[in-house]
Amino acid sequence: MSEKMTEMDIETDDAKQSRRDFLRNVGIAGAAALVASPVSVEASVGSANPDAETTVAEMLQGHFVLMSDKDKKQAIERLEKRYTAKYGKKTTVSDAPAPEGVLFGYALNISKCIGCRRCVHACVQENNQSRSNPEIQWIQVMKIPKGNFSFSADNLNKGYPESSKFGDYGVQVGGNAYTPVGGLSTEEAQNYYPQDEMVPDKNFFYVPVQCQQCEKPPCVKACPVRATFRDPNGVVVIDYNWCIGCRMCQLACPYGARRFNWGEPNLPPEEMNPKTHYFGNRPRMRGVMEKCTFCLQRTREGRNPACLEACPVGARKFGNLLDPESDVRKILATKKVFRFKEHMSTYPKFFYFIG
Repeated sequence: MSEKMTEMDIETDDAKQSRRDFLRNVGIAGAAALVASPVSVEASVGSANPDAETTVAEMLQGHFVLMSDKDKKQAIERLEKRYTAKYGKKTTVSDAPAPEGVLFGYALNISKCIGCRRCVHACVQENNQSRSNPEIQWIQVMKIPKGNFSFSADNLNKGYPESSKFGDYGVQVGGNAYTPVGGLSTEEAQNYYPQDEMVPDKNFFYVPVQCQQCEKPPCVKACPVRATFRDPNGVVVIDYNWCIGCRMCQLACPYGARRFNWGEPNLPPEEMNPKTHYFGNRPRMRGVMEKCTFCLQRTREGRNPACLEACPVGARKFGNLLDPESDVRKILATKKVFRFKEHMSTYPKFFYFIG
């Protein structure tokens, strides 16, 4: 039995123990024996704390993509029963597979974005993110002074000033020694401008940043247990039950797109979205990572992400990069497009454009 376990909690007497503590205390053999007669989640329905009786089977289940169809069905049923009991509403957990022949891509018009953050709030509501202490937001809107954006390559042949000791020896390193050759400079970006601030400000433009769904995602390489991986549609997802909360993926991500649950997420039952997906917006637990999945629970059913639908100015476009007639492909073919931190060679499928 693998020891690559999650941070899910179980109740033992007066203290909560993580899965790793549980395995250390009872031993692998003893835990395996308990699987034969797991604690029933049904018994928790109507109790004060439905999460208290998490089954041993769930704590010891393997990576979801490696499970048999029977095991997947049982895992889904356990989650649906627990969420239904905890939030007091019928909750579904889908395991809809990635559609074939689709590579999802996103494009955002920064000349249209007004910094209203409606996309942020729509994402929070759709994806069952913690509402307070703190509110977890997968989308961050940067406010950047105008003039910090350029496609100019005029400085490509300029290196250190000739008066320097390096210039004296003919050493040249290119214009990006001091300033960006082109693209986006975020050195003066305001990531947390006041919520009640009037937007847009004519002296600034706004750049929403979320998971870039990289073709070569550093987070996937950094995960020691493969809890995070790239699905067939190009979306980087997380198996929350397999995540061990080491935060290596968070350190590896150059876009600051991942969030860690330091405490038990605060999700009021009346605000909980009951239509969920195993790899998408199902409620998370303390001690695991989470991030944008392009609203996987929607896009795998042919719908648009919630952030796109919430945008009041139509700055966001979404579609299949393999389809020449999709909105995203048309933008790539006709607009001046760039990707955030292109020098990282992560090849994001999230594109920014002007006009």
